[in-house]
Amino acid sequence: MHFFRYRGKRFHAEGVPVERIAEEVGTPVFVYSHRTLVRHYKAFDGAFKRVPHLICYSVKANSNIAVLKTFARAGSGFDIVSGGELFRVVKAGGDVRKVVFSGVGKRDDEIEYAIRKRILMFNVESPQELGRIDCIAGRLKKRAGVAIRVNPDVDPKTHPYISTGLKKNKFGIETEEAVKVYVHARDNLKNIELMGVDCHIGSQITELAPFIDALKKTKKLIGVLRKEGIDIRYLNMGGGLGITYDTEEPPHPSKYGREVIKNAEGLDVTLIFEPGRSIVGNAGILVTRVLYTKKGSLKNFIITDAAMNDLPRPSLYGSYHAIKPARIKASEEITADVVGPICESGDFLARDRELSAVEPGDLLVVMSAGAYCFSMSSNYNSRTRAAEVMVKGRDFFVIRKRETVRDLTRGEVLPQGLF
Repeated sequence: MHFFRYRGKRFHAEGVPVERIAEEVGTPVFVYSHRTLVRHYKAFDGAFKRVPHLICYSVKANSNIAVLKTFARAGSGFDIVSGGELFRVVKAGGDVRKVVFSGVGKRDDEIEYAIRKRILMFNVESPQELGRIDCIAGRLKKRAGVAIRVNPDVDPKTHPYISTGLKKNKFGIETEEAVKVYVHARDNLKNIELMGVDCHIGSQITELAPFIDALKKTKKLIGVLRKEGIDIRYLNMGGGLGITYDTEEPPHPSKYGREVIKNAEGLDVTLIFEPGRSIVGNAGILVTRVLYTKKGSLKNFIITDAAMNDLPRPSLYGSYHAIKPARIKASEEITADVVGPICESGDFLARDRELSAVEPGDLLVVMSAGAYCFSMSSNYNSRTRAAEVMVKGRDFFVIRKRETVRDLTRGEVLPQGLF
């Protein structure tokens, strides 16, 4: 459940009309609901209250430090995939002892930074990475906690770009090989503390079966490892629970929790989860202004000031985002493509969408824009990135200032002698 809705004819974020935000902050602008963020986090955390667990919010979904601070205050840990994300967690006041570091390509400087900050553990993706962590930890005269990411070869039945648990994916180590890696680490890597098993199969998963299949396979692996004398204290189930963008009906976190707890019975581990989209996806919207409308012989177009650089998911994945008018008015229904100013035919927010006819100056609200939207945005076509706003009750706060054209060339230089 989220807190974006019409009050009369005006669309509101909690108690604030989005028209007011657009007037004061400009467009395009991302708007997040503080109440929704907290509600969604508590729903996920509460689903596992009966068992030892740790919720590590997946920073890559939305990494604004105000969002991270909101979760840190709610008690969340964090799943990171770069040194930059760890820096953000620290900046937001997050507890580094609740941080897990995932990702297939950790650099030496990132590994060292994480070890110095004393994060909980690394989710290790390859034998070579495990060796580097051992080497760097030894140089720092510290021990690094690790869980090895196991690839269970489970089809998550999601978009192929966000599937991570199949043998053909780049992530993790196949189950059979993982046992050998654990044994090698136990016998040879003295700066490594083997703490857990990690298993993440993909994103935007709307069925329980893939999660339970992966859990059953991982449970067997833990049994094998314990027979080898390897003490597994954590099982990281990753994230991946989907949300409703259109007609999807993903399971509620409470149902997901019941099934996981039932199938993990007897394991005697602390469960770790890395939700991202399921917490922030429907906690954010993108507000954009109509620049022009254009009628062609085959299509109608609504041209907005938001584009694929602001919200790349439709262009990248063919993803659906509901689009609503910021103010309801009497107008005919049309079928149109909602497109942006970027010089690419792939620059669209929606295709062949039935909408109320709009005019230049009208505002549109793009729903479900809290996850993988701003965090994936860019300066393509030298467009400045949007502002971000957090709404709390009847107040709103700018949590990221809109970029200016001066920001576009920050870091670029014209060296003497080159010209």
